[in-house]
Amino acid sequence: MIPAYHLLKGHPMTTRIAKASPALLLVAIFLISLNLRPAVAAIGPLVSQILGDTGVNSTIIGFLTMIPVFLMGIGAIYVRQLRAALGERGGITLGALIIALSCAARMWLPTGAGLLVTAAGAGIGIAVVQSLMPGFAKRNFGAATGRVIGLYSTGIVAGACIAAGTAAGLASSLDWTGTLAAWGLPAVLAVLIWAMAARNADSERTAPAPAAGTTPPQFWRSARCWSLMLFFGVGTGAFMLVMAWIPPFYLEQGQDQGTAGLLLSVLTVIEAATALGVAAFIHHFPDRRGPLVLALILTALGFGVLYISPIDMSFLAMALLGVGIGILFPLSIIVAIDHVDDPTTAGNFTSFVQGGGYILASFVPLSAGAVRDAMSDLSNVWLVMAAGSLLMIFLAVRYSPESYKRFSTMLRSVSLDRGLRAAG
Repeated sequence: MIPAYHLLKGHPMTTRIAKASPALLLVAIFLISLNLRPAVAAIGPLVSQILGDTGVNSTIIGFLTMIPVFLMGIGAIYVRQLRAALGERGGITLGALIIALSCAARMWLPTGAGLLVTAAGAGIGIAVVQSLMPGFAKRNFGAATGRVIGLYSTGIVAGACIAAGTAAGLASSLDWTGTLAAWGLPAVLAVLIWAMAARNADSERTAPAPAAGTTPPQFWRSARCWSLMLFFGVGTGAFMLVMAWIPPFYLEQGQDQGTAGLLLSVLTVIEAATALGVAAFIHHFPDRRGPLVLALILTALGFGVLYISPIDMSFLAMALLGVGIGILFPLSIIVAIDHVDDPTTAGNFTSFVQGGGYILASFVPLSAGAVRDAMSDLSNVWLVMAAGSLLMIFLAVRYSPESYKRFSTMLRSVSLDRGLRAAG
């Protein structure tokens, strides 16, 4: 079976090439990824209107971010069951449809309870898509997976950018309920293009069966798995925190809604451009440690500037956070995938890492909301995130290419050994 990415290189072997168009598949992956954050990212710029119309407090607003992210983690942990029940292609289709329906339902459920229900629905859909996409990408793009995941991550960040940047403007004509519901339309479009593009793509249904005498590895037994999980959780927590709380923070600093929305737009545009740069150039860095350390330093500096001088140096803070998180978010996924060669195992491993990471990350915006209710200020949250980013450097320097190979070899040998013992 020839991975689809060879088609981009004009691979000479034509008799075994998958029928799926790799270019169309890339477009479909990008369009699907655009719809994985608007259900969360559009909330921040509309917080004041939602608070006024529904009567909920900041902790409930934190739950609107926490619930989808927590469910992303649960879905990732159960990726094997999802893959077995739905398949990668069908599961991604179903997940995107659930996102579309959950967004659209917000038009008719304009209450605190309705927002929580639709947040849960969107979280389920996002969880299914995110759990299955890394393995699907590895299966179809082989050695080019890093760049594909970079493009996929760019789409995630770009979707958040567009949702956050347009929310305030759209709300002036559509109201906040219509603004949130409008994101059901691009999700439907993405499903239609995905169905066409992925119809003949390689999937787990066409993959070779596992070798006799092997059993699925138990990732939770490995310290490296927990290390990567923590790393992903901090990076994703930073991403979700700024999406949810940058606009409310600047509103409480005395800035108007337009300025608060502009700052979030600047941050997310820089994130998206940086993630696209990661997609284009990450293959020049087989050793990911340099970019990872740089990303953590920039992220810590960005949170530090938010704490020290949030008004006078606001655009510097947005630039630092945009570049730092724009590198950190896709690289934390790519590094996890780097650890495993087999596409199915890579998908399971990445989902395990993402699962625990998302669960950890989900408590970051929720905790920020609770702090805001208790102290009417988010400054201490920025300080904690700056310290956490710096501490992650001690993990990042351990992720050498040689350690990937050792880990992959260890997984294969442990899996085979357990399978032989079970068979005996």
